[in-house]
Amino acid sequence: MIPQAWAHLPFFSQDWPRIEAALAADDRVILPPAPQRFAALDLTQPDRVRVVILGQDPYPTPGHAHGLAFSVEPDVRPLPRSLSNIYKELKADVDITRPNGDLRGWVQQGVLLLNTALSVPAGEAGGHAKLGWQRLAEQVLAEVSARHCAFILWGGHAQKLNAHIRPGDHLVIETAHPSPLSARRGFFGSRPFSRVNDWLAAREEAPVDWGR
Repeated sequence: MIPQAWAHLPFFSQDWPRIEAALAADDRVILPPAPQRFAALDLTQPDRVRVVILGQDPYPTPGHAHGLAFSVEPDVRPLPRSLSNIYKELKADVDITRPNGDLRGWVQQGVLLLNTALSVPAGEAGGHAKLGWQRLAEQVLAEVSARHCAFILWGGHAQKLNAHIRPGDHLVIETAHPSPLSARRGFFGSRPFSRVNDWLAAREEAPVDWGR
């Protein structure tokens, strides 16, 4: 279950056994299903990460979370409201309309869609925020920032982890969260998608195809 490419992180020996035991002892429905819990890391090797989009915790609605921050399975309708707002900004920024909420096409291009907590009790947003998952997010940020990388930190919760990004030739975008409660306070109009691609182009790297 531990993603082998990331197994060297101290989290997996120091924190994961306690968290795993706590999850096993929790009689609530926990999302996403256990096989998908580390999907973001399973699908993205450390040396392939070019962009990190940091979320908070998985969607608490059954059938939504599948282990990638902000992403849902392609048959989910309607889209979660945060993702719907992300798509509004995507359209305004780079004129792309996506057919569904599945963001695995981004992942295949080196975009790490990581939440700071990798589990949530169904119907209880933030219910595992204090379980200790954040240590993993901190270590992942430190790992990938050993090379130049773009970081998209939406909302105060993600921005608190900025200190774990090593100094370097990075792009760090910090704006309001795309949730309906805050999207109009600086998320809309922030143009994160074109800014990332402009930054990649300046390094003669291939842009992210945000429509894929």
